[in-house]
Amino acid sequence: MLRRHCIVAALIAAVAAFASTPARAAYPERPIVLIVPFAAGGPTDIIARILATTMSKSLGQNVIVDNRAGGGGNIGIGLVARANPDGYTLLLTSTAIAVNPALFGNLPYDPVKDFVPISELVNAPNVLFVRPDSGITSIADLVAKAKAEPTKFNYASPGVGTKSHLTGEQLKLRAGIEMTHIPYRGGGPATQAVVAGTTQVGSVALAPVEPLIKAGTLRALAVTGENRWFTLPDVPNMIESGYPGFISDTFNALFAPAGTPPEILALLLKQAKAAMATDEAREAALRAGYQIIASDPERLRQRVVTEIQGVKELVARAGIKVEQ
Repeated sequence: MLRRHCIVAALIAAVAAFASTPARAAYPERPIVLIVPFAAGGPTDIIARILATTMSKSLGQNVIVDNRAGGGGNIGIGLVARANPDGYTLLLTSTAIAVNPALFGNLPYDPVKDFVPISELVNAPNVLFVRPDSGITSIADLVAKAKAEPTKFNYASPGVGTKSHLTGEQLKLRAGIEMTHIPYRGGGPATQAVVAGTTQVGSVALAPVEPLIKAGTLRALAVTGENRWFTLPDVPNMIESGYPGFISDTFNALFAPAGTPPEILALLLKQAKAAMATDEAREAALRAGYQIIASDPERLRQRVVTEIQGVKELVARAGIKVEQ
């Protein structure tokens, strides 16, 4: 009888404990904040809003884009690194997450340890270009003229530490030429500097310069992707121009804070891939100068690790100043 009472008591206790444990609500049960570490209206913001619009519908919860610009992207990236890893604060950032470790001495985050990669959503090459009246028709022409007149040439980029800036420095190192870097506040102003003749060469992401290339206002010498760009089939890439392994593109990718539950990450990956597969996303990405990638997490992880090391080596060789 005593044994029977003990069993009954144990069962009652187990039921009570189960009843007192709150059921885990299905994710997501409230809006998701998607932090973009750059100002509204820029390329990364455009991709974020494509993703947010589609995922808000499929998840049944609002995905809110929160622009936290400043510090070359470090403010917003650092904010997500310190966020609760519950799936309600995500990061959509550019290649800055992999470039900044080489440019800043004291980052408020570790790009590998503090984040879980979800998907590389899109990427785009940079493009090297000149005015048509420059007499330069190829990278070989540019290199020859720069060697003949080593103090003449300068090049415009969207700013210090951007992939476009690093593209120009990589060309200088690989070709053994001198060109003075002239940083501007964005790809648009850098492009217009070449149009106006303020600088001889431009190095920017494709989007702001592609219409001018197609109109004949500017001449593209090469794109910096692994392959030729599909909307500029006559423009060679740097590999074809005689520089094996010269790839310098810009990605936009989705990350979560480290420690985010695997089931939430799996859902976010599924939803992100579905969002980027829509016609609306493809058309909007193309207008912004990107191609859809929608990779798996491991590919993004490998890319970040490889990019960090490659950029550190390039920055050291080029003597680019590191911000403390």
